[in-house]
Amino acid sequence: MGTLNMLGLAKRIGARFLLTSTSEVYGDPLEHPQKETYWGHVNPIGVRSCYDEGKRTAETLTMDYHRGDGVEVRIARIFNTYGPRMCLDDGRVVSNFVSQAIRKQPMTVYGDGKQTRSFQYVSDLVNGLMALMEGEHIGPFNLGNPGEFTMLELAQVVKDTIDPSATIEFRENTADDPQKRKPDISKAKNLLNWEPKITLREGLPLMAADFRNRILNEDEGKGEK
Repeated sequence: MGTLNMLGLAKRIGARFLLTSTSEVYGDPLEHPQKETYWGHVNPIGVRSCYDEGKRTAETLTMDYHRGDGVEVRIARIFNTYGPRMCLDDGRVVSNFVSQAIRKQPMTVYGDGKQTRSFQYVSDLVNGLMALMEGEHIGPFNLGNPGEFTMLELAQVVKDTIDPSATIEFRENTADDPQKRKPDISKAKNLLNWEPKITLREGLPLMAADFRNRILNEDEGKGEK
């Protein structure tokens, strides 16, 4: 509904409209890495479908307003992004691991930890979105870092960055959890002249410093040392 309302506004005032879609439109992909031409492998009635299909429908609405009403649109499919100022407990895997390691809690890994994700630092994403909006190509464009990590590898990087004594706690996996996620960013490289610059080992300490400062302040507010 938010997308529909904003498309109506863009139509009325002649604005350029940006849809920040998601890699989740690919579902649990049968193609790896994922190109923008891949239509996805999504369970339409699964526990994740309200998000997956919601974003897919938002892309449909965006293209219909473009074709039917001439609205100037841009579509970005954003892959996992991390950085300072994220919510400490937003449920995203990088936030979870970093918060847990700083709080001396076990890092929770779902399933066997062999499922993969690709993590891009927030400033790389911002640069990609600016290149998309300032360019002449509609998209969709994958915006993500093609560096691919298993959850166990991510946990190890967090341990190396924050606390070598951090431990891992395995839990039952969630339903319809994608097993692989990696963007093919050839289209963004060629048409937007964009690619990410910051590796996970470079970006994670910047995020961790921000999280550590906020968690310490949070603890002091509770009267803890």
